[in-house]
Amino acid sequence: MNKKQKRALTKIIIAIVLIVLIKVSELWIDYESFCIGKFGLGKVILFILYMIPYLTVGADILKKAFKGIRNRQVFDENFLMAVATLGAIAVALAYSGDYTEAVAVMLFYQIGELFQSIAVGKSRKNISNLMDIRPDYANIEVDGKLEQVDPDEVAIGTEIVVRPGEKVPIDGVVTQGSSALNTAALTGESIPKDVEVGDQVISGCINMSGVLKIRTQKEFGESTASKILDLVENAASRKSQSENFISKFARYYTPAVCYAALALALISPVISLIIGNDAEWGKWIYRALTFLVISCPCALVISIPLSFFAGIGGASNAGVLIKGSNYLEAMSQAGTVVFDKTGTMTKGVFEVVEVIPDKESFISKEKLVEYAACAEIDSTHPISISLKKAYGKEIDRTRITDIEEISGHGINAKVDGHILSVGNEKLMKQIGIVTATPRTIGTLVYVAVDNEYAGCIVIADVIKENAFKAIKALKDIGISDTVMLTGDRKEVADDVASKLGVGKVYSELLPADKVSKVEELLSVNRGKKKLVFVGDGINDAPVLTRADLGIAMGALGSDAAIEAADIVLMDDDPVKISKAIKIARKCMRIVYENTFFAIGVKLICLLLGAVGVANMWVAIFADVGVMVIAVLNAIRALFVKRL
Repeated sequence: MNKKQKRALTKIIIAIVLIVLIKVSELWIDYESFCIGKFGLGKVILFILYMIPYLTVGADILKKAFKGIRNRQVFDENFLMAVATLGAIAVALAYSGDYTEAVAVMLFYQIGELFQSIAVGKSRKNISNLMDIRPDYANIEVDGKLEQVDPDEVAIGTEIVVRPGEKVPIDGVVTQGSSALNTAALTGESIPKDVEVGDQVISGCINMSGVLKIRTQKEFGESTASKILDLVENAASRKSQSENFISKFARYYTPAVCYAALALALISPVISLIIGNDAEWGKWIYRALTFLVISCPCALVISIPLSFFAGIGGASNAGVLIKGSNYLEAMSQAGTVVFDKTGTMTKGVFEVVEVIPDKESFISKEKLVEYAACAEIDSTHPISISLKKAYGKEIDRTRITDIEEISGHGINAKVDGHILSVGNEKLMKQIGIVTATPRTIGTLVYVAVDNEYAGCIVIADVIKENAFKAIKALKDIGISDTVMLTGDRKEVADDVASKLGVGKVYSELLPADKVSKVEELLSVNRGKKKLVFVGDGINDAPVLTRADLGIAMGALGSDAAIEAADIVLMDDDPVKISKAIKIARKCMRIVYENTFFAIGVKLICLLLGAVGVANMWVAIFADVGVMVIAVLNAIRALFVKRL
């Protein structure tokens, strides 16, 4: 509890104690007949006694109502509570002399407000946990000593020091040291990420073990932590259709019920006076005041935005950043999910997937990879990098001579005195070697030793481990319409799609072709469910923007993803696509439950209040009770771990 909530709770407790003491005193003192001399002061004393707890809990509501009237923003819940309770006090003063109901209305309203404040605080906790990624300082080494400076003052290319327990303040690359980083605040994953020299690190992670030296690659304002914080802080400004409806509803509903209550208080008594009957002002004013308390739209105005806020908070805690409640609402209507292939469903990095020595060759698989890695020692091509990674050992340069790179073909070199030719089929033909082409999908790297065919190495973009689970998870929640778009060759695309179980695949597409294909799918899907595009966020920005909803995969540290996408998955796990949909559906289910429950109960109670069946205690339930139930239901959107 914060200080404001503690003060509110203290006021409520004091008011309850005072009411109990007053009620006990009424058992011992007959205030109706209490007099001092000739003056009957009992009623005055009783009125003053009840006003103490009333003003204890209601003074701030009365102030807000007065400010609203002064600022010409009259019709809100503070105005309704002020009019209803002051009116009830006036009726009690003139007729019954019982002020309990009036004080109780204000007391229970404040209890409901406190409860709502605590619930909002709970939903904000997830957001505030995310806000903990904001670094307070950066360490710079000056004359052998560390100085703490504001991260905003650190220029690109500066070497900073991050000690164990400190946050990484700015995105950069490790130049010295190794450690494990806690990325839970960013990705929702508890498993630490190991980093060493040459690895990229992003701001907001917590260094858990060794000292790291990092060369910054961005300014603080452009770093991942800053962009994520801006994204979350601005999420509230993007309201859903449901929230906009509730805002408009409350804008017209509140003055309407105020005028209806006024009519209820005046019309019947005036008609009675005209026809000569008793006007019964007290009865009709009491009904009008009950009508006002029942009509207070707190349950809707509070619980609907709270549901969305809780949903966004719960999603962020699971590593799913949603830029606004409008996108959360759209996600709940997802019907078609379109994937980019490279970097989204596959790792986007070439790896050796198979080594096939020639049957007549004496070369083993291990030696074949070693020879290929040695020949490619100076190349920076992605295929060369994958060969050296597959070998996994440091290469002795003294073994290698006469390196000759033939553009578009491959490399010739001498390794341990053997003449090596490593490259594509064109290189093999050039040296007069007939190759065996295996039935496999991927890029083939042929190896010849001393002008004799030795075998080939298959290199391919590997499917992500969780990609299979991701497609199955989507089908499990009813998303059977899955599509994959890629610029890769047809046979590669078809192979990946068939392995994953994707419904449709379109291959050999340029970036502009992807946009056209998404527009074609949108035209087919028009008026039905929403189309979601999932991309890596770097070269898919046009498609992310064009789809009904864009989700950036593998976006940790990617500026393009954060800017272009509506939802950002903070790790590289495609399974979280289905989780995001389930979170959105749960949130919208709660929104509809609260809307129908609150409006339904209020309509019934308003009707009962108008005909005189419902008293002020029923009104308290219809206002505070319904609000508490709706708020309790709303905070369920926070709990997403089991989805």
